[in-house]
Amino acid sequence: MSDDDRALLIARHHDPAVLRRATAAREIERVRRGAYRAPRAGTRDPHAHARDHLAAVHQQLDADHVFSHESAALVWGVPLWETPSTTHVLQRSGASTRSARDIVRRRGLPGRWVQREGLPITDLTRTVVDCLTTMHPLGGLVVADWALGHGLDRAEAARLLDGRRRGVRRARLVLELAEERVDPPWETWLRYVAVRAGLPRPVTQFRADTRAGRYEIDVVWLEHRVLAEFDGRIKYRDGAFGPGYDAERALFEEKVREDAITEHLGVRPLRFVARDARNPDGVARRLLARFPDEVRRAARVHPLMPPPRTRISANRPVRWSRRSR
Repeated sequence: MSDDDRALLIARHHDPAVLRRATAAREIERVRRGAYRAPRAGTRDPHAHARDHLAAVHQQLDADHVFSHESAALVWGVPLWETPSTTHVLQRSGASTRSARDIVRRRGLPGRWVQREGLPITDLTRTVVDCLTTMHPLGGLVVADWALGHGLDRAEAARLLDGRRRGVRRARLVLELAEERVDPPWETWLRYVAVRAGLPRPVTQFRADTRAGRYEIDVVWLEHRVLAEFDGRIKYRDGAFGPGYDAERALFEEKVREDAITEHLGVRPLRFVARDARNPDGVARRLLARFPDEVRRAARVHPLMPPPRTRISANRPVRWSRRSR
């Protein structure tokens, strides 16, 4: 059990009056009905509340259970695109009419499951397939990209999909589009926007051997001389990666890198930042403008890829429904 699990207070183990006073004094905060913890301060983890919620559900459930879908992905360590607003759990029996609305229960324990951080979760392949068949395809692609870099067998996932009935067509598309050599979620988002717009599938993490050294470029269409990158602006803040981190030096090194890539390939990369997620159609237009006329004329929005939703950031935590409290 993690330190965070031990920090949880389960109401049935404590005096209700003491919990009420501590809540009123803001010494603790509610995680879900019957579960509390000390307030988190200064965390940059956008999924911190979802992790607390999952741990609370685990401690409160008496029946055998295994966490699944995005809840399992969260425990695996996937940098999910959207913060889960419910916890997904598999149990021998299904949901009753009195089931809590902040838990999604499904009937049936899996034949295989693993334990991570003291929590029972579906194995990696099952987790990915569950996510691909139920999540928005961008969210599913983030999961699949990450999983390929952490041991997922694509062929095994495809075989598991054979036994599914719903969401299979879109899931197969997303699984085929998944790339191991990416750094999700933002590089995945950029690629999703490009492919959704009808552009050819790009090369990811293209290595350019320049006079200043070897650099990797997020997405590249070399035959069309188009390069695109996601720029995480946090790296230009002092201390962003610990004490002593020099943002001015990082900015200088990035300028050297971009100039060297431009000199080597003869084209400057297009750069995108997190705020561009508010206008994915504008991102697509900027990308399309770099391509020759014949590519732009042939481009059509992919019918199985809906518009991406804006990511919930660490500075804008998910607001859980009052019904879940």
